[in-house]
Amino acid sequence: MGSTVPGEAAGRMQRRVPMERKASIDQTILSPGTVSINVKGAFIVDDDPSRPPTPSDDGAQHDTDIRLPNHEAVVSHVALDIGGSLAKLVYFSHEPSSKDLGGRLNFLKFETDRIDQCLDFVKGLQDEFRLQNGSRTGSMAIMATGGGAYKFYDDIRRILGIEVLREDEMDCLIMGLDFFITEIPREVFTYSDDDPMHFQQPRANIYPYLLVNIGSGVSMIKVSGQRQFERIGGTSLGGGTLWGLLSLLTGARTFDDMLRMAEVGDNAAVDMLVGDIYGADYNKIGLKSTAIASSFGKVFKMKREGEDQAEDHGGLSHENREEDNDASNSQPAFRKEDISRSLLYAVSNNIGQIAYLQSEKHNLEHIYFGGSFIRGHRQTIQTLSYAIKFWSNGEKKAYFLRHEGYLGSVGAFLKRQPKNWGRRNSFEEYPVGRPTVQHEED
Repeated sequence: MGSTVPGEAAGRMQRRVPMERKASIDQTILSPGTVSINVKGAFIVDDDPSRPPTPSDDGAQHDTDIRLPNHEAVVSHVALDIGGSLAKLVYFSHEPSSKDLGGRLNFLKFETDRIDQCLDFVKGLQDEFRLQNGSRTGSMAIMATGGGAYKFYDDIRRILGIEVLREDEMDCLIMGLDFFITEIPREVFTYSDDDPMHFQQPRANIYPYLLVNIGSGVSMIKVSGQRQFERIGGTSLGGGTLWGLLSLLTGARTFDDMLRMAEVGDNAAVDMLVGDIYGADYNKIGLKSTAIASSFGKVFKMKREGEDQAEDHGGLSHENREEDNDASNSQPAFRKEDISRSLLYAVSNNIGQIAYLQSEKHNLEHIYFGGSFIRGHRQTIQTLSYAIKFWSNGEKKAYFLRHEGYLGSVGAFLKRQPKNWGRRNSFEEYPVGRPTVQHEED
């Protein structure tokens, strides 16, 4: 493993501090709960020129940071949410320039199959933390959640030699989402064709709601209040399904490649539409001609037509049969871009309809979609939003987040904090014995 922080993270984990602050730093390390994250004035950093290209050479994909201009204290932990496909990392750094006050929350993701790259990056953060703060080896802790927190637990401890605190995945998901809803401006948004990103203002009154977390699979969680939630359903047809099938059908190597293909595909080339059956809209039941009647419904028909044409060539002379059979026996060519778009719609529509049914059953108006499946992809967001609007006749709302893949890692990060440190009391009080902090208001 490397000994320096890759790329632009070098020098950002923490700034050098005067000797008089060493005592407070040591106290922070011993009692991290005494540090309050100051979210006053927080904002999402857009178009940051200091960001390296995505993905970078260290294997990390950098997402937009959240600036915390009023937070000055040392933060002695990082958080990892290790899922079946991606490992999501969140850590705090002070600004690299001494003229800039405060710091930022950094958001990065790595492929879980390359977890060594992720741990190499964290090793660099650990080394930089010691360099900047003069703290001893092992002083930085890792808050870990997701299945990988257990699968890779021994590897993390062996490679990094630091404390690993494992947190419940559902707890972390809810805590992370509550934080984003209540604390961060321009984070949560709704979608419409006229206004693709209509931002919601942070608010305190958020319960009840339904969280639809879409990773490799899908979990649907009813949240009634702080620490009051239950998993009410889900489906195994999630991001892993899309990734797996498209890797077989198209040869694409990454999930982002598949999404890029879907953007330029035409699902009408493989899907059977309402217009293919009725020749127009089916207005009586509210279906447009472009609505999908059957995902991949044209494939069998086109394949059969190709086979019928091949049989029709059976009476050709011997001289022409070999040449014509080469063309007529070949299967219809389906573009991988069209296949990608069709399968993306199929998976997204299925998730959207199940989410609606669960929200209807449990009388939940607000539906939040999270998880790394979405990735800010317009077609995915449009499909999920349309499904909720269509099935509920506009009575329910679908919400999305700019950091939708980091709910678990942010929740794990917050687990190291004391009670009610946010401006709007965005999560529950910790058990007796955990440190408390002063609360700064707007």
